[in-house]
Amino acid sequence: MEEIKKLIADNKPEEAIRLLDAYLMEQTESDEAWFLLGRAHYKLGNVRLALNSYLQAIVINPESPAQAAYDMAIKVLDFYNKDMYNH
Repeated sequence: MEEIKKLIADNKPEEAIRLLDAYLMEQTESDEAWFLLGRAHYKLGNVRLALNSYLQAIVINPESPAQAAYDMAIKVLDFYNKDMYNH
């Protein structure tokens, strides 16, 4: 997981996603992997995929940091959607 965290931090989310997809085929119940997959997708701007990954992590572990990431992403979406109505 440390290598994947570094890839995300180094702005290489595509590579992180590739590794996480392979990992999750074997370890489907890893909330940390689902959370990191969400972060990688979010970094690429794939918000729907990020939210789905965060939700999967939360289902596995309600105490996952994915909950905070999910809440933050929803707040950002709410902000942008409300702002669009003001134009």
